[in-house]
Amino acid sequence: MYAITIPEPGGPEALVWAEVPDPVPGEGEVLVEVAASAVNRADLLQRQGFYDPPPGSSPYPGLECSGRIAALGPGVSGWSVGDEVCALLSGGGYAEKVAVPAGQLLPVPEGVDLVTAAALPEVTSTVWSNVFMIAHLRPGETLLVHGGASGIGTMAIQLAKAVGARVAVTAGGPDKLARCAELGADILIDYREQDFVQELRKATDGAGADVILDIIGAKYLDRNVKALAVNGRLAIIGLQGGLKGELNLSALLKKRAAITATSLRGRPLGEKAAIVAAVREHVWPLIGAGRVRPVVDQVLPLSDAAQAHRALDTGDHIGKILLTAGA
Repeated sequence: MYAITIPEPGGPEALVWAEVPDPVPGEGEVLVEVAASAVNRADLLQRQGFYDPPPGSSPYPGLECSGRIAALGPGVSGWSVGDEVCALLSGGGYAEKVAVPAGQLLPVPEGVDLVTAAALPEVTSTVWSNVFMIAHLRPGETLLVHGGASGIGTMAIQLAKAVGARVAVTAGGPDKLARCAELGADILIDYREQDFVQELRKATDGAGADVILDIIGAKYLDRNVKALAVNGRLAIIGLQGGLKGELNLSALLKKRAAITATSLRGRPLGEKAAIVAAVREHVWPLIGAGRVRPVVDQVLPLSDAAQAHRALDTGDHIGKILLTAGA
C-alpha cells in the first residue's frame, strides 16, 4: 500500500507519499481500507517531530479515518467485511489501509457520506469526552468555545446547542463569527478586536461561563479563570498558546472552579472504547436526525497532504480539512 511517511521531521515538504508494508490486524482489530482521513493539529506536531505516536501505533500521521472493513482480526465480533465505518486512531490514517481496535470503530451515521464521515471521530470524541463526560455541561449553562470556527469548535457549538446550552465563541474575523452564528452560537467574540473576558461578562450579566473548552493553553490561562462562573469548569485540550502559565489559585478557590487537561491519543484502549461507545449512544442519533452535521472546508487527495498541512497552518479554514485515499 501507499502512505504518507515522515522520513525526517520538518515542514510540510517532510511528508512523503511512499510505498510501505500493508498492516496486519492483530487480536481484537480490524483492517480498514481507507476512503478518507482528516487533518488535525496533532498531525502537524508529529510532522515537526514534537508528537510521536504511542508505542505500538502506526508511525504514519492521521488520527481518524473512514472506509470499509477489509478483514477481521482474531476475536472480533459485531462487524463484517464490507461494513462502512469511521474510526478513532492513534495514527495511520494517512494511508490506504489501517489496522484499528474494534472498540474504536463507529458505523457511518445516517445521512453522512463515506468521505465526509472521516471528519467525525476525533472531534466528536474530543468534544463529548471533555465537555459532557468530564465537565458535565448541562442544559441552560453557558459554554465558551475558543476557536469556534475550527473542527473542534464547529462540533462543540452544535452539540452544546443540541443539549440546550448557551454558546459563546471566540474566532478571528466576521466571516468565521458569521459561520459560528449559523451553527447556533449565541455570543460572538472577535478575539482580534475584543477582550473575551469583558464581552462574556457583558453577555452573561457578569456571571461568566460555566464551561470553557480551550485549545490555547498558557496564553489564556489567567483570563480563562477570570471568565469562569462560580463552580465553572475549564477543559484544556490544546497548547497553541504555550505550555507554561501562571495560575492564581486564590481566584480559582473563590469560584470553586475546576481545571482539567486531557489528550485523547495516548489514552488506554479501554478508555477510548468507552468514549467511542458514548459518542455512538449520544451523538450519532443527533447526526442521524440532522441536528448535528460535520463541517468540511475542503477535500484534497491524500498524496497532497503537504498542501492540506499548509492550509491548516494558515488558520483560514472553517471546520475540517479532509484527505481522500487512492489519489
